Amino acid sequence: YTAPEPGRLEMHDIERAYARLFSSDDGKKVLAHLQVMTFHRALGATSPDEQLRYMEGQRSLVATILRLVDRGRQ
Repeated sequence: YTAPEPGRLEMHDIERAYARLFSSDDGKKVLAHLQVMTFHRALGATSPDEQLRYMEGQRSLVATILRLVDRGRQ
């Protein structure tokens, strides 16, 4: 993988790439798995602060992916 030069990729191109990637059968399975791992899981009231922050970071990343997929489909 070679990173593109800064400014070479338009955000719309990235959004469309996310939409294409996660529109395949395998992509849908992976996205569903990520949602189960993040949104469909809860920690107990005695969970350490670090664990809660880590889980919120995971949720934030998956939510970002979902937004990019949605924008790319429009």
